Amino acid sequence: MALRHVVVEGDEILRKKCREVGTVTDRTRMILSDMLETMLASNGVGIAAPQVGIMRRMFVAMPDPDQPEDIYYMIDPEIYEEEGSQTGEEGCLSVPGLVGTVERPERIRIRAKDLNGDMQDYEFTDFGARVMCHEYDHLNGILYTDKATDVHEPVYEDEDAEEETEEEE
Repeated sequence: MALRHVVVEGDEILRKKCREVGTVTDRTRMILSDMLETMLASNGVGIAAPQVGIMRRMFVAMPDPDQPEDIYYMIDPEIYEEEGSQTGEEGCLSVPGLVGTVERPERIRIRAKDLNGDMQDYEFTDFGARVMCHEYDHLNGILYTDKATDVHEPVYEDEDAEEETEEEE
């Protein structure tokens, strides 16, 4: 496994539509393993192939940080059902230092090949659906900032407490 360079906004690769993977090979699995290591080292919950400079339809996601064993390898994914609506804040490893409010489906169904090349069917709700849609968008050259409102620097709870203390003084 190896850490890969994360491509940032402004690089044209992030705006291109990815090609299908087709047959899952040892090289495919190695790239996905590198992507997972890169995602974890960057404290992300998902990373798509174009974010590491590879124009193939695949991503890795870990939508529940409390369940680190639940890692999803999505190869040639297709979201085929969406239901409901949710709005929440998102960030992206390719758009460092910013977050924004994005509307996403509340529930999705997605099918994709796994690491063995077998087609799997998944259902995600809430944050899991948000993560999968975010990564899926990357495969079509879409960044969350294209859909977001109120894009800004993140405010952390510690900063809120500091600001309140400064205002009281």
